[in-house]
Amino acid sequence: MAEETEVRGKLIAEYRRAEKDTGSPEVQIALSTARIRELTEHLKTHAKDHHSRRGLLLLVGKQRRLLNYLKDTDVERYRTLVGKLGIRR
Repeated sequence: MAEETEVRGKLIAEYRRAEKDTGSPEVQIALSTARIRELTEHLKTHAKDHHSRRGLLLLVGKQRRLLNYLKDTDVERYRTLVGKLGIRR
């Protein structure tokens, strides 16, 4: 648990836009990207875990909606975030 909160804190610190920012689209997308990568690795070894697969699909949809929102509001922020995270879009 402690490792998980450390990783989460580092991601928030890296992608936040202001001092106490935890809810900007950049932070939310960065956190969801990390969780998506974890779930993808989990599903490689546990192929029949359909509950986690459903969670992964919901998370991917949420991330897609956040990326679309960011792209519509500020294209430059969108491009830098996609490049920084290495998201293929």
